[in-house]
Amino acid sequence: MGEAMVIIREYVNEMEALVARSVLEAHEIPAVVLRDDAGGMLPAMHLLYPVRLAVRAADSVQALRILDAPFETDPSDDPMDDDDISRGL
Repeated sequence: MGEAMVIIREYVNEMEALVARSVLEAHEIPAVVLRDDAGGMLPAMHLLYPVRLAVRAADSVQALRILDAPFETDPSDDPMDDDDISRGL
C-alpha cells in the first residue's frame, strides 16, 4: 500500500501550483496537483474549489520549508553586474 498524501498548499491559480510542484520535484520530493474543474470543462470551479498541492506525509515538513524559502539568485546570472554599472552600460 502506498504512503499517505497530505495537502500542503492551496492555490487559486493552477499555474502557481504547477510551478510549486516543479520546485519540489527539482528537490526530489514527489508532488501532485489536485484540481476539480470537471475535467477542464468548468475552469471557473477553481473559485469554489482551490487547486491543491499534495506530497507524501513524510515529505511535508521539508516541502513546506523549500516552498517558504526566500528566492535567491546567483550573482553570476545578473545581466547588470557591478562592472557594467561602473562603466555606465
